[in-house]
Parts: sequence; structure tokens; C-alpha cells
Amino acid sequence: MADVLPLVEARLRTALGEPDARAAVTFLGTDRIEVLRFTDGDVVRYATLGMSAQPMADPTAVLADPVKGPRAELVLSVRRGVADTDKVLRPLAVLAASPQVEGVIVAPGASLDVGGPLWPGAPFTSVLVAESGGLVEDLELDAPADPVRFLPLLPMTPNEAAWKRVHGAQALQERWLTQGTDLRDPTRPSVSLA
Repeated sequence: MADVLPLVEARLRTALGEPDARAAVTFLGTDRIEVLRFTDGDVVRYATLGMSAQPMADPTAVLADPVKGPRAELVLSVRRGVADTDKVLRPLAVLAASPQVEGVIVAPGASLDVGGPLWPGAPFTSVLVAESGGLVEDLELDAPADPVRFLPLLPMTPNEAAWKRVHGAQALQERWLTQGTDLRDPTRPSVSLA
């Protein structure tokens, strides 16, 4: 099977335009992960490139399938110029490397924790993985490979993450929606959970 990363980057460029910055991070024992930055008006989007090079494997499987299995890249959208969000590059690369490092499968509804602020002064230490297919369309690959899904990340405060663990991802998303939460605001407070 051909290298999927050029196809993934082409899909990102088609959906988001030309990246205005990119950074690469390599963790010991993992493939290189790049994070591309796309600026669109007052919104900046960060997209990983490299997570989808290999399919994510079930950590209980004896042997990982080199072709079949879910593939994904992560996309984070925030308002520009409000916080130093460019420092999110390393935490995003850590999240994108987690399938290789920790053997996890990143899927919609999952919570991913970075163990500290997403960027300096951020009220968020984790993200909720949302459904793909909105901003960047899934990339179909030749059978039997699964498509590459571009999963939006929604920053969560520690209180929201704890509430989500009890009530579920759908309940948290409904809470955000009913309260008109601007999920792109990099300085937003926690939604009311009472």
C-alpha cells in the first residue's frame, strides 16, 4: 500500500488551505508526528500529520494488522490572538503518538488527557474527541484499509472532564450546546454543570 501521509496532507490542504507553519516531533520508538497550522480569519486550526501512517491496533491483539484498523488525524480549532495557542504543538503531537506509545485506539467520545495545560495559561488539560466528517471529509483508502478520519478535538476543563466521565460525552456536548458555549474560545470558563 502506498504511503498515506501525502494523501492525508493533500486532503488537509483541500479542506483548510495552505498551512502557514509546521513543526515535527519525534518520540523515542515512534514515527515522526507533524503538526500543521492553518489560519482562517480569526480561527487557527492545528492538524496532526503522521498518526494515520499506521492503523491503530487493539492493545490486546497478539499481532497488529499492518493494513486493517482505524486510522485518524486530530484537528483542533481555536480563536486566534487570544492566547499563546501555538504552544499546543507538543501536546497535540503527544496525543497523536498515543496509539503507538500506549496502544490506545482514539475514537469519537474518548477523552485524551495531556497532564497539564494544553498551552500556557490554558484552563484545559484534556480534550473530547468529536465525530469526523465535518470540517475535513474522511479520506477513503484502497481496500482493505480503513479510511482516515479527521477527528476534531474539543478542549475540556478538568471539571468538564470529570463530569463527562460520569455522564458521558453526549451529555457534555448537549450541555455545551444548550448553554451556547464557544468551544473555540481558548480562555472560556467551564460550562455550568449544576
